[in-house]
Amino acid sequence: MSDDTKAGSGRSWRRLPIVTWLPRYERGWLRGDAAAGAVVAALAVPQALGYASIAGAPVQVGLYSVPVALVVYAVFGSSRQLVVGPVSTVSVLSGSLLAGFGVAGTAQAASYTAALALGAGVVLVVAGFLGIGWMAEFLSKPIVTGFVLGLTILVILGEVPHLLGVPTPQGQVVERLGALGSSLTHGDGDPATMVVSAVALVLLFGGQRVVPRFPWALLVLVLGLVASSALDLAARGVEVVGTVPRGLPTPGIPSVASEDLWRLLAAGAALALVGLAEGLSAARLFAGQGDYRIDADQELVASGAANIACGLCGGIGVAGSLSKTAAADDARGRTQLTGVTAAALALLVIVAIAPVLSDLPRAVLSAIVVNAVWKLMDWGALPRYAQVRRNDVMAALIAATGVLVFGPLNGLLLAVAASVVGLVYRSSRVDVEVMGKVPHEKAAWGSIRDHAERPTYPWVLVLRVDAPMFWVTAAPIQDAVLSRVEAVPGTRVVVLDLEATNQMDVTSVDALSHLLRALHQRGIDLYLVRVMWPVRQALRSSGLMDQVGEDHLWHSISQGVREARRVHGLAELPAGPGVHGVELEAAEGAEEHIAARTPEPEPDPPPSSRRRT
Repeated sequence: MSDDTKAGSGRSWRRLPIVTWLPRYERGWLRGDAAAGAVVAALAVPQALGYASIAGAPVQVGLYSVPVALVVYAVFGSSRQLVVGPVSTVSVLSGSLLAGFGVAGTAQAASYTAALALGAGVVLVVAGFLGIGWMAEFLSKPIVTGFVLGLTILVILGEVPHLLGVPTPQGQVVERLGALGSSLTHGDGDPATMVVSAVALVLLFGGQRVVPRFPWALLVLVLGLVASSALDLAARGVEVVGTVPRGLPTPGIPSVASEDLWRLLAAGAALALVGLAEGLSAARLFAGQGDYRIDADQELVASGAANIACGLCGGIGVAGSLSKTAAADDARGRTQLTGVTAAALALLVIVAIAPVLSDLPRAVLSAIVVNAVWKLMDWGALPRYAQVRRNDVMAALIAATGVLVFGPLNGLLLAVAASVVGLVYRSSRVDVEVMGKVPHEKAAWGSIRDHAERPTYPWVLVLRVDAPMFWVTAAPIQDAVLSRVEAVPGTRVVVLDLEATNQMDVTSVDALSHLLRALHQRGIDLYLVRVMWPVRQALRSSGLMDQVGEDHLWHSISQGVREARRVHGLAELPAGPGVHGVELEAAEGAEEHIAARTPEPEPDPPPSSRRRT
């Protein structure tokens, strides 16, 4: 098969990565993948029950999502190791959105939860095919850290009443904290529930410190079921999960009110954004460790397909799970057969033993949830963000505070909005530096700030713009260049380095035109150097190239300066005050002598050739 045929075949199967990796699967990997699949199933089944309760839906809804998401992602995912399924962040947001529809805890909760997953899936698949995976980059690491921190606090706060055996308070965070404090003060907690919670939490947190890789959540779940049956905890006032039906539901479109369809789609978009942030972060982390690459757009398609399948099968929204992927990696899982194995085991639980889960104490489920999300609170990242860049820690705190005060969705949007405003503000802060020739280096130029040894030519001002020129920075760059010119009286030529600009819009083209006119009014000529091809095209299509002149664009600073000095007869002019013109001439002559003996891969063309790039 020719290389072109192979490349074409690879492109044709891009949307079905399993067709590429499965034929190359090695038999020796099977043992590790099977063991890792068992570990993933042991984590996913009890967590799915807890995440469904977080989402305000019946616990079986969480179970339905586990095998479906794992199998679908194995077919469409570009990551070898990512484990997809119910996760805390998506479940919390799903529960928050469900409350907005007024159906949380009702008979319609399962249908609306599935509809949210379906809406998220549609948005992700469309985004993947449109190739807009880059939008996920607006969710920076500090924003995700703060968002997860706020969500985790909300999750724990929501589980505390079940751990104590007190009614679940409503209202804002402060109101709920006050209600919980009042309940404890008046001794409203249930002693039996507190004992169950304490034992479960000690086993989960203590056991993981002793034997980190052991599936403690599964052990606690089994012990909770045994204790509930043996001690008849339900009769002692301990809340239990309730009826868990056996088997999978019949696939179909969720039944929801027609007037809620557009709201569900918008809510699904929010769910997709949150799940994408966690899933892509996990996929990229393990791809970097495994020295392979993922396709961001295909990840959108794969995650979307998994959510659509879960929605059609009556499940909750899913995303890539960092914790379960790490557990699979620790257990030597190498491919998506890990997920397929875990799906088979989860399916066995749903079909054979799901009704047994009905007697599980709700306090045990809450303890499993608290343990699962506790490690997501990365407090240690905040001092590091503050040390590296103050704005990063501010973004994290805005996200966390926004989630706690305004809710998960509004908190996330607030953090993203603050991040975009910060990005625009930083983009508008430009610096135009005066450049000098770097001694003893051919054609090398650098800022003379803190480098007085770098000489400059008399009457020639070389400037470099340190930011792209676009509609935000256009006016500041124009003003900064004119300010630099006014600070150096006698300037006859400005050589402007535009390497940082890779495209231009109407605003920046007009600003450059105004700059050219202002310089000409001062009797100053303008040369542009290191101009990218898209910028040249914009100059030509706008007509500005005719004003600047094709002979005023050059490949390098040295070329532009040499041509400007030749055209304006500045080669023999003496150096001005504080300018090392004589030394610069001598240094350049020595460099040209060295260059004559040393071949260059891309030599600068002589000025007489008028060669452009």
